[in-house]
Amino acid sequence: MYRYKRLFAVAGFLALLFALFQFSGLREHFSLAFLHQKFLDNVVSGMLIFILLFSLGNLIQIPGWIFLAAAVLALGQFWGGVATYVAALLSCALTFWVIRLLGGDALRQLRGRWAGRLLAQLDEHPVRSVVILRTLFQTVPALNYALAMSGLKFRNYLLGSALGLPLPIALYCLFFDYLARSLHLTTY
Repeated sequence: MYRYKRLFAVAGFLALLFALFQFSGLREHFSLAFLHQKFLDNVVSGMLIFILLFSLGNLIQIPGWIFLAAAVLALGQFWGGVATYVAALLSCALTFWVIRLLGGDALRQLRGRWAGRLLAQLDEHPVRSVVILRTLFQTVPALNYALAMSGLKFRNYLLGSALGLPLPIALYCLFFDYLARSLHLTTY
């Protein structure tokens, strides 16, 4: 039971954060329209709000594509991608430290061959593993939680994230820009 203590702490934190999100009124600020408007109002304050909401969203399991779409719609393909890349790295870093503080290396405490093989692969090639995971899954919150509790060193996590995020962000930018132009939704 002790080995699951940290996992329960992370689950409790997630439940508390989600309840706070639901009952505080923050939920209404997690929309394309709200984020888009904040960028249009003022790019600097919009970017700060964007980073804060992206970080909170990452902690409570909101997918990053919502933020990327808002940035591309408001700032265009290039600057929307840059804003998302910066926000994604900062969000991933914050999530890592919060979850590491609560969960430690809880995944290392789990028994089983499957978990052992995954962690061994991560230990053998930490940066490459994170690059591949980021390329495939971008900033998926569950991935951030798992990597934070894997015992992975922060520098390997951040370097792998920095190298793995540009390609999927660029592809999403192309997609959302194409979609926005096709639907005549662009404002930049």
